[in-house]
Amino acid sequence: MKIVILEGSPNRNGSSNMLAEEFARGAKEAGHEITAISAAHSNIRPCTGCVSCGYDGPCVQKDDMEHIRKEILGADMLVFVTPLYYYGMSAQLKILIDRFCAINGSIQRKKMKSALISAAWNSDGWTFEALEAHYHTLVKYLNFQDQGMVLGKGCGTPSMTAGSGYREMAYKLGKSLG
Repeated sequence: MKIVILEGSPNRNGSSNMLAEEFARGAKEAGHEITAISAAHSNIRPCTGCVSCGYDGPCVQKDDMEHIRKEILGADMLVFVTPLYYYGMSAQLKILIDRFCAINGSIQRKKMKSALISAAWNSDGWTFEALEAHYHTLVKYLNFQDQGMVLGKGCGTPSMTAGSGYREMAYKLGKSLG
């Protein structure tokens, strides 16, 4: 299976990307092909809402989404990776997802698998409620088949994350994919 990991952290060595690396390690060991795309370090402009794409492309904007579009549409699974910023995904990942507008139809027809990986400083029970709701809405709207989530509470720094059990959870999620 071809898996595309969409990373939304501007911190390449941060907690959410650490969890993504563990997921990728497990998925590779299970025989899957992994491509990681950094939304935060790509040239992606916000969707203008012009709908010239007709919801099935191409987008009139010419930026890194042209390459990312090909990767996404060639994938069997998307993994959304983000630090939790003010109880939602990072703006960098949200901009990328907003640009799905130009490929909605293609994504919906593929019935791809998906997963969510996130890290948060907070460890309250309600910390991930808004992000989970958004993710579940994407799963429903885009006809994804949810494969699971790793929601790292109390993972505000890489050292906090390294000492948690969430790295192992991310690895096991990747390893468990059929």
